[in-house]
Amino acid sequence: MAAAATRVSRTADDPAAMAGAAVVGSLTIPGRPEHVCEARAFVAKALGERNPLADVAVLLASELVTNAVLHSKSRDAGGMVAVMVIEMPGGIRVEVADGGSEQSIPVVKSDVFMSDGHGLFLVQTLADHWGYFRDEGGTTVWFWLSPPSRLR
Repeated sequence: MAAAATRVSRTADDPAAMAGAAVVGSLTIPGRPEHVCEARAFVAKALGERNPLADVAVLLASELVTNAVLHSKSRDAGGMVAVMVIEMPGGIRVEVADGGSEQSIPVVKSDVFMSDGHGLFLVQTLADHWGYFRDEGGTTVWFWLSPPSRLR
């Protein structure tokens, strides 16, 4: 059985949440599986190797980009996937935007014994918050990571 994301929101619509936000970088890549490694490298470089959130952010961004290239219109000829890394007071937010899908929305698969489909489960488990929003341009899935409490 699949469970839908329960934290669906668009933080960018909340001016208080976005106060002090700074885009660290953005990258647009072709919606092809062979370009997922570019997204991983981009997130790693944008956050820097000393950032305590970098490893988890790279993993989760990789999962979201993989989902985008496998399950959205971005995989079609000429399709693109955009990745944005945003530093905000108290953490970072990573967004992955794709061409959307007429057949599905981002869903966490609850069957842990399946051989695939664990990307959003990882996002749900490792991110402090996550969600998605859809519009006529596609789907954007985001996650929020806060630094460990000893670093706040």
